[in-house]
Amino acid sequence: AWVHGDPRKVIYPTDSYGQFCGQKDTLNENKTILFYFNILKCASPIVLINLQCPTTQLCVSKCPDRFATYIDVQASYRYKPEQWNYFRQFCKPGFNNPRKSVAQVLRDEDCPSMIIPSRPFLKRCFPDFSTRNGVLTVANQTTFKDGRGKTRNVTDLREAANGINNVLDARSVGMKIFEDYAISWYWILIGLFIAMIVSLLFLVLLRFTAGVLFWIFIFGVIGIIGYGIWHCYWEYDHLKGIPGSDLTIYDIGFQTDFRVYLQLRQTWLAFMIILCGVEVIIILMLIFLRNRIRIAIALLKEGSRAIGYIMSTLFYPIVTFILIAICISYWAVTAVFLATSGEPVYKVMATQTVCKYANLTCDPESFNTTNVTKLCPGAQCTFAFYGGESLYHKYIFIFQLANAFVFLWLVNFAIALGQCTLAGAFASYYWASRKPADIPLWPLFSSFGRAIRYHTGSLAFGALILAIVQLIRVILEYLDHKLKGTQNSFTRFLLCCLKCCFWCLEKFLKFINRNAYIMIAIYGKNFCTSAKDAFFLLMRNVVRVAVLDKVTDFLLFLGKILVAGGVGKLLSLFQT
Repeated sequence: AWVHGDPRKVIYPTDSYGQFCGQKDTLNENKTILFYFNILKCASPIVLINLQCPTTQLCVSKCPDRFATYIDVQASYRYKPEQWNYFRQFCKPGFNNPRKSVAQVLRDEDCPSMIIPSRPFLKRCFPDFSTRNGVLTVANQTTFKDGRGKTRNVTDLREAANGINNVLDARSVGMKIFEDYAISWYWILIGLFIAMIVSLLFLVLLRFTAGVLFWIFIFGVIGIIGYGIWHCYWEYDHLKGIPGSDLTIYDIGFQTDFRVYLQLRQTWLAFMIILCGVEVIIILMLIFLRNRIRIAIALLKEGSRAIGYIMSTLFYPIVTFILIAICISYWAVTAVFLATSGEPVYKVMATQTVCKYANLTCDPESFNTTNVTKLCPGAQCTFAFYGGESLYHKYIFIFQLANAFVFLWLVNFAIALGQCTLAGAFASYYWASRKPADIPLWPLFSSFGRAIRYHTGSLAFGALILAIVQLIRVILEYLDHKLKGTQNSFTRFLLCCLKCCFWCLEKFLKFINRNAYIMIAIYGKNFCTSAKDAFFLLMRNVVRVAVLDKVTDFLLFLGKILVAGGVGKLLSLFQT
């Protein structure tokens, strides 16, 4: 990739001659935008971006801002030379012969048959689409001349317009986000700093507030559901005797207006039964799981106390973030170099419908000396895309998969290293007989050193298993995208089942791996033994694990909501 790749192919669009638009020290230095002679030949914007649209492409300094056809411009070039001078900037470089017949110009594609108002996007000229009273228009017009004697409707561009508008909408949202960041970046930094301080205090003080927050929320939910039951009964009783209220949902059938169902007693009776069931389930869970909930709250308090003794653990995620950022950067740059490592491929582009040389590769330097132009008048040897026929170019897709696999493996390893390091640090707190006297001086750094020195192989093996499953999911998504248009129901069903199964497998492996890394950090055994011990330990305490996870997730989620909402409200008060 580093030897053959050329990122300029991504930065600069390429014309029909394989030259970059806007590249310094070239004839196209001031021509930064790519113009398409006949955009109607392009099936979709994706084809345009991939530089595989079967029409002549030129580098221009600006996009057209008006409707014009070559026939009209040529007919009036003697008494309206300014129109010719404007139009010929979208012709091939050096062409300035308005006396040449229209048929020959269009056959040789010296000039486009028409130009339409366009605007640059992704350094390419796209039609300036807009809607007027719900009607698709270009420069407020619904029709245009195609330069070949026909008047066409703007809806002929609808296929391209649908995809382009989606991209433009995303671009508009992105620009708004960027503008907001540019205007309020210092407020965002202040908010992040305040949120970090408040989050640290929340975690440290969780030992005092965990139980209070949980029980307040639980009793609040019970109270809200109780009010809902009373309200449903009140509505049910209030509708008694009203004509039509005793009809069943089956009688009225499906209605798009949901308010129709609210006029039925049966609807409110169903709501009341559902809420009663939820209320009973919550109360029964509190009765039968109250001891396990207390254990979960106690463990959360103990975790908060451990953080108070090992404050450095709060900053270790920064290390994980840096490692993952390095992995993402390496993968992205390598992928770009791989994607741009092809050589320019030129193909015969024939204007005739029947030409046996159409779409065959050609050499632009020797093309005019061949008999292709004689057998296929008007045929041209134009740039098609970047590729190649060598062994390296044939296996670029395999190299991309290998690059993606290495990326997944490295990211999972960085996450595993963080989990094992934190587990080792908190294990030193847990096994200390006298706290904090028996806690090592630098527990986090000691745990990081042990993980690097003794457990690298175990962490890499666990990350490898997870990366394989994730790569299979990526391949399944790719196949699903390629086969999306197929009408084979069995194929779609099989892919859906496989995607679901591997999604569940990935979630299960993440859960097992995280607990296996904890066992590795505590006992120092290999990955397989640690994973087996962790699995059976979890199975012996499956109810406790489930309750602990849900209570912990809820309290931390509540903390995120409180911190984010509080800081956001505080900043809004300052700004107003």
